[in-house]
Amino acid sequence: MPRTGRRQVARVKHNKMRDIRVSKLVINCSVGESGDRLTRAARVLEQLSGQDAVMSKARLTIRRFNIRRNEKISCHVCVRGAKAQELLERALKVREYELFRCNFSNQGSFGFGIKEHIDLGIKY
Repeated sequence: MPRTGRRQVARVKHNKMRDIRVSKLVINCSVGESGDRLTRAARVLEQLSGQDAVMSKARLTIRRFNIRRNEKISCHVCVRGAKAQELLERALKVREYELFRCNFSNQGSFGFGIKEHIDLGIKY
């Protein structure tokens, strides 16, 4: 079969499935004890997100850590939409946009930690 000599120009189509989108951002602060440290952590999360923090309870009693069942030990906030993208951008800027391969899961989620919330621009 003879060739026509015309090359087909490969068109690059935009694939929507390759776009990065943020559906939900969960900010967690695990203190390990109830009391003043937990209320301060909840206040920091409220300042960071502008939403009320939800307290999480311990599932089991662990004597070595002095944690009792149903004791409030951590708090978290779920942020969606444009606010989630803004917070994620600020957090990645603190990490200098570098994440390790172990930070990513097979399902498309990822997680990383930040040592100090002061780096995000919040007063202490």
